[in-house]
Amino acid sequence: MGTRDYPFAAPDPDRSEVAVAPPLDAAGFWAGAPSAVYADGVYHLAYRLRRPVGEGRGYAIVVARSADGVRFETVAVIEKDRMDTESLERPALERTDEGTWRLYLSCATWGTKHWRVEVLEAERPEDLATAPSTVVLPGSSDIGIKDPVIVRQDGKWHLWASAHPLADPVEADQMVTDYATSADGLAWTWQGTVLGGRAGHWDARGTRVSAVVPHEGRLYAYYDGRATAAENYEERTGLAVGEGFGVLDPVGDAPVAQSPHGGLRYLDAVRVDGGWRLYYEVTRADGAHELRTEFQRSQSA
Repeated sequence: MGTRDYPFAAPDPDRSEVAVAPPLDAAGFWAGAPSAVYADGVYHLAYRLRRPVGEGRGYAIVVARSADGVRFETVAVIEKDRMDTESLERPALERTDEGTWRLYLSCATWGTKHWRVEVLEAERPEDLATAPSTVVLPGSSDIGIKDPVIVRQDGKWHLWASAHPLADPVEADQMVTDYATSADGLAWTWQGTVLGGRAGHWDARGTRVSAVVPHEGRLYAYYDGRATAAENYEERTGLAVGEGFGVLDPVGDAPVAQSPHGGLRYLDAVRVDGGWRLYYEVTRADGAHELRTEFQRSQSA
């Protein structure tokens, strides 16, 4: 495939700008894990704030809006105590066909390696802070589920989530991406694993889909990968392609994007007038993670 076959070029921190800075300029403090929606000419963004292990980990999810996609105003904050969770991880922000807003939250069960996904729903983004919560992806005693990515197409909801084995807590950092479908985005049916690690490759230890873009009859999935447990928190971005809603095949033998200081992960992309706006989490030289954004004109323009 040539570069014009792709919906957009690989992310490049050198052409990006900071959308959200970390809560503190030090290792272990992060702003990232973005999920973006572009609706009615306005950018809406949900992202995570995190402190180091032992100091709170993922302590809040922020929902914000912006006219230009770069400078954001906070409209809602969901703190981990409200969700009765040890840590919050990557959210998924969605606007339904009926016009309501949903925020899917990845919640860590206290004292375990288990994760579940709960959803909040409200008429306006600012009302998500007080909306009631429902568990939609409970996981199980064997598998922890988190980091949902959602696409709606032809009246069906499609979801990709990272699945983590729980039998041995030391191995729970391993991850594959499982795929599920739904008629309403609330009751999900699992369809199986669609992306896993490749032995001996840069993504051998884990693969986590972060964005799925239908484009010219194919699905383009951008995913976080790591080779070893030591690379946990510093995943790099890869690309996989599928001919339909099923198995995804990695493209090439190397990541398509990374930070010179470590990870570039949780890529999300929204189609806007004239192109695409990308959001992703990047490791800085000081060990903090910041949320960056870049605009790319359409490849076909």
